[in-house]
Amino acid sequence: MLFHRTPNGLVMTDAGNEIFPAMKRGLDDIARMLDRVIGGQRAEVLSLGMVTTFATGWLIPRLEDFRRAHPEITLRLSTNNNRVEIAREGLDAAIRFGSGRWPGVEAHHILDAPMGPLCAPHLDVRAPSDLWRHTLLRSYRADEWPKWFAGAGETCPPLTGPVLDSSVGMADLAAEGLGIALLPLPMFKSALAAERLVRPFAATVTLGSYWLTIPEDRRMTPATDLLLNWIRAQVG
Repeated sequence: MLFHRTPNGLVMTDAGNEIFPAMKRGLDDIARMLDRVIGGQRAEVLSLGMVTTFATGWLIPRLEDFRRAHPEITLRLSTNNNRVEIAREGLDAAIRFGSGRWPGVEAHHILDAPMGPLCAPHLDVRAPSDLWRHTLLRSYRADEWPKWFAGAGETCPPLTGPVLDSSVGMADLAAEGLGIALLPLPMFKSALAAERLVRPFAATVTLGSYWLTIPEDRRMTPATDLLLNWIRAQVG
């Protein structure tokens, strides 16, 4: 018996709770197969979550290339600040920044992301010691600036600048001259090319990479596999 009938409706039994994950996976597979048949043509909808920095700095400028390469796949994108629960949010996969070690997910490496200080062109920053005179914008990862200064052979000043949960937000503040941001350089190539931001130092620190992640108990869909291979080809 999978359910008990109560005055308030049906309640799942212990046996039902044990069987439910397998049933859900089967129903998800059926739903994906139905999504792939539209007007007699094979098609698939891929719901993808990702950190905003990757969306704006890498994927969105290349979406038209992906559409031309794989017109049979419709991408549904949602952005987050690196905190995401794939199953609960109804996603097929998520792109995250970090070490690649997250509980309950299988992670596939896609892109390294060395970080370096970026600032507005008019700021007078010529040596790492000059950073003591400026506001250092911070993310929720408190070790980023100390590790960059250690790699540059300098002492890290007291960190009192504002904390933001978005690299895009930090880049906007830095471009206005309101501070210096430590950012993943591959995500801000266009801002550097447009000279909206400048990179005063060559020193970088690598604290993570971008990864495509799926739940360990879920199979890789054909669309997810195609997306992963396409991203790797673009990066390579």
